[in-house]
Amino acid sequence: MMRHAMGVLALGGLLMVAGGCRKELCYDHALHGLSVRVDVQPDWERAWERDYGAGWQANWPDEFGLDYEDLLHTGEAEGIAALVYGSDGKADERHLEADGGLLPMSEGEHALLFYNDDTQYIVLSDLTSSTTATATTRTRTRVNFRELNAGERTVNEPDMLYGAWIEHYDAVPTVEPAPLAVGLRPLVYTYLIRYEFDHGQEHVALARGALAGMAEKVYLQDGRTHDSSATVLYDCEVTDYGVEARVETFGVPGFADGNYTRAGGASHRLNLEVKLQNGVMKNFEFDVTDQMTAQPRGGVIRVGGLIVTDEEASSESGFEVEVDGWGEFEDIELEL
Repeated sequence: MMRHAMGVLALGGLLMVAGGCRKELCYDHALHGLSVRVDVQPDWERAWERDYGAGWQANWPDEFGLDYEDLLHTGEAEGIAALVYGSDGKADERHLEADGGLLPMSEGEHALLFYNDDTQYIVLSDLTSSTTATATTRTRTRVNFRELNAGERTVNEPDMLYGAWIEHYDAVPTVEPAPLAVGLRPLVYTYLIRYEFDHGQEHVALARGALAGMAEKVYLQDGRTHDSSATVLYDCEVTDYGVEARVETFGVPGFADGNYTRAGGASHRLNLEVKLQNGVMKNFEFDVTDQMTAQPRGGVIRVGGLIVTDEEASSESGFEVEVDGWGEFEDIELEL
């Protein structure tokens, strides 16, 4: 009788293993029972520009002193924010590691929005709706800065921002986590800006610039840019040929793939402010609208013929020869 009872118990145990667990008796039922488990597997695209006719990757000049690949966005994001939109349009916000992981969601049809959540200067708005979710950047002001395009807000460069949108995802219970490949594409692009001097470059101690007519905000859902424009302020590096800057922006305003036109678009003006070794300030301005025609999302902007005369660089002006910084002309960063 004892042997018979033990046999029944063993057979029952085998049947339970073969047929799964009883939810009410199993402490880790969620780990091996049927439930919605989505394994997000991100792929970070490192592109710094999109080619709409400029052909930089195929025709990269050796004189630039760096390779095309040197401008690729590098470094891992610290994490991923995931917005899970239900049939009612409401969003549940979740956070994952940069290399992905399990994304909790209920059974049924969802729309999914992903972006990196380690930004400092990015300002996110209207995330409750997938169609209105946008990103902009913080206001930055510069003393005595003269408007390049009338009425534009002056802003900081945005942090690197990635995004991905999945219109329809049917979440169903599974025994094993369902893999979900997510391609996170850049929503911020780089412009390599070169200010090339014909004379007097050696007199330049400090430099900073501004690029007007750039998109003020970008839609997270599809990467198109809003029609509003802003002027991006940035710092520059003094080089042996002049001045250089790598500037991050959302690209040109009112842009969408396959529908790009310059007709009625914003004008793009470029500024350079230099502080000479003798403390004198000098400004240069350029219209670079034509250069933007084939470069709505990143690229190279070159302006040349810049001159600092020997008279401007003379130390007889009474300023200190030692240039310590911008002093009272430092930029101010604001929340909006």
